[in-house]
Amino acid sequence: MASVLWLQGGACSGNTMSFLNAEEPNVVDLITDFGLDLLWHPSLGMELGKQAQKIFWDCAQGKRPLDIFVFEGTVMMGPDGTGRYDMFADRPMKDWVTDLANAAQIVVAIGDCACWGGIPATEPNPTDSTGLQFHKRERGGFLGPDFRSKMGLPVINIPGCPAHPDWITQIIVALATGRAGDIALDELHRPQTFFKTFTQTGCTRVQFFEYKQPTTSFGEGTRTGCLFYEFGCRGPMTHSPCNRILWNRQSSKTRAGMPCTGCTEPEFPFFDLAPGTVFKTQKVSGMIPKEIPEGSDHLTYMAHAAAARIAAPQWSKEDMFVV
Repeated sequence: MASVLWLQGGACSGNTMSFLNAEEPNVVDLITDFGLDLLWHPSLGMELGKQAQKIFWDCAQGKRPLDIFVFEGTVMMGPDGTGRYDMFADRPMKDWVTDLANAAQIVVAIGDCACWGGIPATEPNPTDSTGLQFHKRERGGFLGPDFRSKMGLPVINIPGCPAHPDWITQIIVALATGRAGDIALDELHRPQTFFKTFTQTGCTRVQFFEYKQPTTSFGEGTRTGCLFYEFGCRGPMTHSPCNRILWNRQSSKTRAGMPCTGCTEPEFPFFDLAPGTVFKTQKVSGMIPKEIPEGSDHLTYMAHAAAARIAAPQWSKEDMFVV
């Protein structure tokens, strides 16, 4: 039976809410069918006060084996490196993170904030927040670039704002059942099984992307055109399975007419949320997207785009979803 301890740093609880909505498997399945020993969780833990502290100290001091340490939210370093902006169980949370990460067999970061700092780490970052092993795309974070858990693994990052419930539960199940060696990670420590493809993979608007046909308004009612060209959709540049593993088993942002905001990438929120950068494609010379699909270059992109627009059939300019 694998023991799991889940703590929450600088967070909105969004990843916990996502986790509690998991269906395959759900939280009860994790405990009854997969034998997860959930030592404590901010929303599910029964112990309070000194009883809860005893669990944390027993794990930190090695008196109680800790197989998987899950952390949600940023590690707050401020003010002045004391970590006292985030006090938990009579200590700065950052001190608990240090002790528990070193005691655990495996460490898992859930959500953007824990992976790379997320929105709290956006400048001016008043709480001096950072991720467990990355600060944005820079290796290091709170634990440092060379950190390895007792099993010899780096922090396993499951990003997203929030992370999809299935990404969380399926990785926890794999780890809890001794299949950590089957989880191949990319250069940002994300499981490749979820983060190899792009958000665009499986998007119902991809045919409009191919012929460079933009949409001119938000919303599900206007299903013609691609959101990349005018509304800042980051689907072609973002690694996630949002259109392969649908949210609530039925939809995704782009399917509902909402641009992908790239929340599984370290740069999220992009352009530091500067005015005029949200839901708006940044362009060069007023017409060429400043950022283009991964693996392409601007010259090739422009040639491809010009040819695609010339070749665009009439159906690519119409609403195909007539039912």
